[in-house]
Amino acid sequence: MRGLDLSGMVFMGGAGVKPERRTTRVLMAAGGTGGHIFPALAVAEELRQRAQRRAPDGMDCVIEFLGTGRGLESRLIPAAGFSLCTVSAAGLKGIGGWRKLRNLMVLPRSAIETALVLREFQPDVVVGMGGYLAGPAMLEAALRDIPTLLIEPNVAPGFTNRVLAPVVRWAAVGFAEAAPFYGAKARVTGHPVRGAFYQTPPKPHISPFTVMVLGGSQGSAPVNACLVESLPLFAAEAPGLRFIHQTGDRDYNGVRQAYAEQGIAAEVYAFIDKVAAALARADLVISRAGALTVAELAAAGKAAVLIPFAAATDQHQLENARALERAGAARVIVQNQLTPQELVTTVRELLSHPERLLEMEQCARRLAVPDAAARIADLIEELAVH
Repeated sequence: MRGLDLSGMVFMGGAGVKPERRTTRVLMAAGGTGGHIFPALAVAEELRQRAQRRAPDGMDCVIEFLGTGRGLESRLIPAAGFSLCTVSAAGLKGIGGWRKLRNLMVLPRSAIETALVLREFQPDVVVGMGGYLAGPAMLEAALRDIPTLLIEPNVAPGFTNRVLAPVVRWAAVGFAEAAPFYGAKARVTGHPVRGAFYQTPPKPHISPFTVMVLGGSQGSAPVNACLVESLPLFAAEAPGLRFIHQTGDRDYNGVRQAYAEQGIAAEVYAFIDKVAAALARADLVISRAGALTVAELAAAGKAAVLIPFAAATDQHQLENARALERAGAARVIVQNQLTPQELVTTVRELLSHPERLLEMEQCARRLAVPDAAARIADLIEELAVH
């Protein structure tokens, strides 16, 4: 991996003179959270595999990721073998005061650096995953008449994707409910999910049961706190229950100690790298309802108790959770109704009826679209030749 400093940008990987026309060049604006990065990686891997099949001795497709250089993308994208270019970017939604003013001052720099990336990389297609990074990339691409594909994973489009709707060529939507917002531009593709989740085998639901807790990258503290307060009730009302708990860094030590004090068997992790393998061991999942999470639950065929992040932009997590609930794949507890007793009662009721868990799992699997990454790759390739 190499770095080249260019007016505040850092290129990690290859970029340069546009090669012969048979090579398709794809720029993917995906950074910030796992909900943006992992689906983009699934699509990029599909494109890479196609290129290798078509041109094993040459390069049929060049993929560059555009990120901020902060957080997960700086680790995950190079580790997956893709080139990453970083630019300055900062969000505006849901903040105020000095912080908002400071982030506003970053916008001109973001626009300039993104324009330089487009000039340097010369993409045939620009793909946006949403979030504040996609804004300048997709707008600049539209101004240059470069074909654009927006990937919308939520039932209710977020702020950036709503703003971008008039300028993008097509929008690949994960939920059919989101299609009307984009009109004729919408293409219902399902959610691109890593293949390991589709390989999760069904689990026989027999005691002792295992509950997996996923706080998510945002808002894990309320879920962790409620779980800790619930442990005495679980010990009394559901003895023998086992837990796999992803806490995030901040709450790791406190949550681990709480399980030990109650004598409850638990595997506690700050972060779980192999989520699909952990899901395979769970009878029931307690989780937030980000688009990536609900897509992975559907792909793995897991019944869930969903607790939408109350501060999520435009309440998109609540809409995602309700979509799974309507399909019969999940139970929803909104955060202002989340209490230890409500959580324990819901979990105990579901585990007491294994046949209900099986029905929920079947409903979850019906929501999954195993070839979603391939469908999105088809759209990218079609845009590249127009």
